[in-house]
Amino acid sequence: MYLTRFRINTARPGARRLLSSPQALHAAVLSGFPDLLPGDTPTPGEPRVLWRLDQQARAQVLLYIVSPAAPDLTHLVEQAGWPAAAAANPDSPGWQTRPYAPLLDRLTNGDHWSFRLTANPVHTIRRTPDESRKITAHLTPVHQKGWLLDEQRQQRCGFRILEKTAERRLLPDGTTHQGRPHPGDRHELTVIDTRTLSFAKSREADGRRKGKPVTVVTATFDGRLEVTDPDALRRTLTQGIGKARAYGCGLLTLAPLAPDRRTPA
Repeated sequence: MYLTRFRINTARPGARRLLSSPQALHAAVLSGFPDLLPGDTPTPGEPRVLWRLDQQARAQVLLYIVSPAAPDLTHLVEQAGWPAAAAANPDSPGWQTRPYAPLLDRLTNGDHWSFRLTANPVHTIRRTPDESRKITAHLTPVHQKGWLLDEQRQQRCGFRILEKTAERRLLPDGTTHQGRPHPGDRHELTVIDTRTLSFAKSREADGRRKGKPVTVVTATFDGRLEVTDPDALRRTLTQGIGKARAYGCGLLTLAPLAPDRRTPA
């Protein structure tokens, strides 16, 4: 497995086109793997190509990719990078790829990590007993956090999201004034960004949308977790979490805790 980082040159027209269409960016990411053919379906239960966009600042957008093979992103450099700078320095092709195994191998039960995840938090609802269940997105940060804090989901994924110490909670015992649980105040978990993406899976020759547009609601989480099942967490890191993984969702990444946060509550 490999972890790749690519900085997108937001000043280029090709970059703006990719950033406006998860469908186009997904196709561009998969084009970096010569053994993948258009229309290939990932094998269930096996590592797959995952990607995520992180916007660090207005003009700094990073593309992260986790993949079974190392990608060749020459086409992305030409379309949405700095091709002249890459050509001038053969040792720096315009992206950075590192083996993922050293991080995966060091995961140990009880370890604490910082994490980031962009996901598509959804649930199924039906308004009447006779109605078929419908997949619906969670739209508020509290419900989006509740989706990730689901105990069964955390168990399947191999981690537990850490709780804040009592003195760091904004509300007594992490509850609202109505006395209902308030997961966002109890846990080391923040929704830093929510987006609603609407795009066409395909377009007509003149560029108009073809068919009904696809709508995906995404939430980007920052937080801290404890490893409860290293093997399950390795699967999570290489297979993703939740739905819409073809559209930039599901990629969980870990980072060591800051020196003053190495002993979370």
